[in-house]
Formats: sequence, C-alpha cells, structure tokens
Amino acid sequence: MRTYPRPLARLIEELEKLPGVGPKSAQRLAMHLLQVSREDAAALADTILQVKDTIRNCSVCFNYTDADICSICYDAQRDAHLLCVVSDARDLLAMERAGSYQGRYHVLGGLLSPMDGIGPESLHIEELLGRFKEGSFSEVILATNPTVEGDATATYLAGLLKPLGVTVSRIALGLPVGGDLDYADDVTIARAVEGRREM
Repeated sequence: MRTYPRPLARLIEELEKLPGVGPKSAQRLAMHLLQVSREDAAALADTILQVKDTIRNCSVCFNYTDADICSICYDAQRDAHLLCVVSDARDLLAMERAGSYQGRYHVLGGLLSPMDGIGPESLHIEELLGRFKEGSFSEVILATNPTVEGDATATYLAGLLKPLGVTVSRIALGLPVGGDLDYADDVTIARAVEGRREM
C-alpha cells in the first residue's frame, strides 16, 4: 500500500466520504487539489463553508434555499393546484431539469424505512398535510423512486391524501428512453405494461 504524507492521506480519506467517490477518485481529486493554486484551493474551501453557513430548507416546501422561501415557492407563475412530492432536493432538481412540470413541490426529506429507523415522524409528512389547510391543491403527484422504500412511502401518503378529496397520482414507471426490452428486468417490463397509455 502506498504511503502518503499524513495531511494528504487525510484529504484522500475525507474525499472518499463523498457519495460516488471511491479510493481512486479520491486520490485523483487530492492530487488535482495539490496542483491548483492556493487561491483556487481557498476559493473552494470558502465556497463549501459559505454553502454550509447560508443554505437552509425552504419554510414552505423544504427545498434548499438561501432565503426563507425558495424561488419555486415564490414564483406566482407556477400552477398552485399541482403538488409534486419528492423524497429529497436532488429529485426536485431532476424534475426541474426535465422541464415538463410547472407546479409546486414538497420535499419529504427521505423515505419510510423501518429497518433504518425512519418512520413517518422522521419525514416532513405533517407539514405536507398542513399545506392542504392553506392550499388549494387538486392533484398530488407522488414522485418517489421505484424502490421498496419509495413504493411504501407512496402507498402510505396516498392513504393519507385521498381522504382529503384530492387526486393522487404516481409518476409512471417503466423503460427508459433508448432502453432495450432485452436488457430490462421483469419488474421494469411489468410496470411498463401496467403504465401503458393509448396512442
């Protein structure tokens, strides 16, 4: 095993803690940071600290923001009758990148996972229900991932929301664009068939 000076080894260890960064990627990033100027390294460190100091959750939807209310909740042009429920801010950003949804959002802050000790009280479910007292939503789109936890969360939320007289829908699941049936698993194919629509 290679031996690095302790500060460099510590930097590699810290970088490995980032999601999607393995030992080799951490080593490459650390070596890159050694090559950049002190000013560039300081700018990166300052930016990380600034994000930690200034970014917080929107008081309405729990998206990330540097103000009390995020730009999406503040936007009067968005459809106030549609509410999309996502597990975290990354999913909200993915929906926004697609550009096909123009309603409001609610970020749960995770998914139900009893095995990990995450129950309804650990998520922003009470706040979601509270939004129906002041909002005029006609449809809620449950956009949780097609996993055991995502399905369980969607089913749980549907049970809470349907009695409120709102239409509850779930994002369609199935084959990705450009995917081949031959490479798809049985569950994905079954969901694609179930989610079919008339042409």
